[in-house]
Amino acid sequence: MTQFLVETSWWVPAYGLLGAILTLPWSVGLVRRTGPRPAAYFNIFMTVVALLHSVVLLVDLWQLPSQHIDVPWLNVMDLNLYLSMELSRVSLGAAVLVTGLSLLAQVFALGYLEKDWALARFYALMGFFEGAMSGLALSDSMFFSYALLEMLTLSTYLLVGFWYAQPLVVTAARDAFLTKRVGDLFLLMGVVGVSAIAGTLDFAELTAWSKTADIAPLTAALLGLALIAGPIGKCAQFPLNLWLDEAMEGPNPASILRNSVVVACGAYFLIRMQPILSLSPITLTTLMAIGAITAIGASLVAIAQVDLKRALSHSTSAYLGLVFLAVGMQQDEVALLFLFVHAIGKALLFMSIGSVILTTSTQDLTELGGLSSRMPATTTAFVVGGISTIGLVPFGSFWAMQQWADQVSVGSAGLLIILLLVNGLTAFNLTRVFGLVFAGNPKAKTRRAPESPWPLALPMVSLTITNLLVPVMLWQWGLLPAFASITSLPSLLVIASTLLGLGLGSFVYLNPNLTHPVGIGWKPLQDILAQDFRTDQLYRITVVFAVHQGSRLAAWFDRYIVDGMVNLMGVVSIFSGESLKYTISGQSRHYLLTLLVGVVLGIASLGWLF
Repeated sequence: MTQFLVETSWWVPAYGLLGAILTLPWSVGLVRRTGPRPAAYFNIFMTVVALLHSVVLLVDLWQLPSQHIDVPWLNVMDLNLYLSMELSRVSLGAAVLVTGLSLLAQVFALGYLEKDWALARFYALMGFFEGAMSGLALSDSMFFSYALLEMLTLSTYLLVGFWYAQPLVVTAARDAFLTKRVGDLFLLMGVVGVSAIAGTLDFAELTAWSKTADIAPLTAALLGLALIAGPIGKCAQFPLNLWLDEAMEGPNPASILRNSVVVACGAYFLIRMQPILSLSPITLTTLMAIGAITAIGASLVAIAQVDLKRALSHSTSAYLGLVFLAVGMQQDEVALLFLFVHAIGKALLFMSIGSVILTTSTQDLTELGGLSSRMPATTTAFVVGGISTIGLVPFGSFWAMQQWADQVSVGSAGLLIILLLVNGLTAFNLTRVFGLVFAGNPKAKTRRAPESPWPLALPMVSLTITNLLVPVMLWQWGLLPAFASITSLPSLLVIASTLLGLGLGSFVYLNPNLTHPVGIGWKPLQDILAQDFRTDQLYRITVVFAVHQGSRLAAWFDRYIVDGMVNLMGVVSIFSGESLKYTISGQSRHYLLTLLVGVVLGIASLGWLF
């Protein structure tokens, strides 16, 4: 039975794609009498099958070494293409995480999009989404992974633009697609370069090749910089970070996956490329610089956001910045642990705020308040999700931060300061959101807010329990350090930064005697942070201006130089033809004389040359 499941492991990503195909009759409107809900049930069923398949594989192969499987894909003449897959604890665990969160998000969508007649189209896109992510988790080929990342880019565009009748949605989908395409273009260059230099695109063979690779430092640097461009776009890192903020215009069930496992897929691909990236110190330094800038900048920007979803999406970029720092320091295990605990905690946070948005029909923090007594399950989900994403003992993110802090405290105090700053700002921001949404007095849109229906409450409660059990999971997997390490100075500093952020946030936003500002309070700083340090304006006066002027120059060159030369040749041809027609008499002796003169001149020319 185990061997059969191993041989059919490629079905795990295919289940989601099959569910999307089964949804097509409802998605394109061929079936209308039943409504769109059967399409949702098809996709949920296929996701359950994918989850069971990946869980059984993980249990059966837990104690075994990783296995490499090549599934024949295309055999034409001498061209043999295979889908290379790796079955290991890490890859199968990633597949379980993807399919599990996808299942919860799809059940959540049953209630969130209950009255949307485009429900079938949404579930078809979610199946496509899930297939790409689970395939990326199991892929052992850079070529296969690149193709799946392209599928994620397309899925993001379609899901962000789901409500395409709204102008802001169309703009957000376009910007998300184009921003990712910039990174994907450079990534494609890197993939082609690796194929030409290493002669293979399988990660296992690339790891062996990198140990003995002898390439020029400049080549290694250019190759590494091209390869990290794709994950920079996928993980919403500076300077390709603006799309995640705009992507919040899409449906919240898609945002659950986008802020938990979709961005993690880009970082997972980055970790798989670690042996190649380590060939260039410049690449690793660039990774750390980008991660540090994004982690600090996004943490500050999140505090100034008035939109509920955007206040949490920027913290996603910040935590992925910490993952980039871990990869740059070649701490792959810490990076994977970060991705795991962040994905579960952030998915629960977005379920909670999705419940708030559906119930109150607003995501403006100035219109919310006093929901804790009216929505206890939603409030509990937010609290558990929040403490699971900050460094608070004994919850999941603490153990990732504790290992990260212990390793960097010896060699670099600056990196430890970055971790403490991001953790403290995130704790403050989550307390701010809790105070504005759940604490305080009810407002017009929250006075009669009921608790969410069961399709929303069931996945929220399930994921709440899962977050509380994460420390137990880590203990069973042998990933928790000794108890003495908790009392080390770096660990105590992580706890102190968490308590400082929670305490300051509670003093400002939970104190009934103080006015609760929505943002920073100081308007100039509030405007700068709310607009993401005006990065879009910086793009407008640099990249956009350069492209616009280059386009104008190219248009001028095409119109006046290229077209001018073509028009000149046409005028010369017409003038020559019109001139020569007057030399034609129609008498054969004139033609023979012309031929004779031409032959004589030709012979004379050859004699003069030789």
